[in-house]
Amino acid sequence: MIATFEKRGIGLLVRDVSGQKKVEVRNVPVDSTIGEVVQGSLPKMGLPNTDVEGRPLNYHARLEREGRHLHASESVGDALRDDDQLVLQPNIQAGGRSS
Repeated sequence: MIATFEKRGIGLLVRDVSGQKKVEVRNVPVDSTIGEVVQGSLPKMGLPNTDVEGRPLNYHARLEREGRHLHASESVGDALRDDDQLVLQPNIQAGGRSS
């Protein structure tokens, strides 16, 4: 196992809700935000930016260890531990299109 705290960062496993797409993220700065981790992980995982109708998708992260959703503004150093697992879930907007 790589000790990532030496570089003032932590290591994470980030996956999509289906578990089919995963990426290990190493040396995440403890002063970065959860939102930055989510946005940085999306292209590495090949997750879509839009839904099937072309509307933008916003993702949020669930911390497996605690079973709770994290706020995008939370600090990595405050919310996460080395080797935590995050599950990225798209925000689903219910209802029809607005004209």
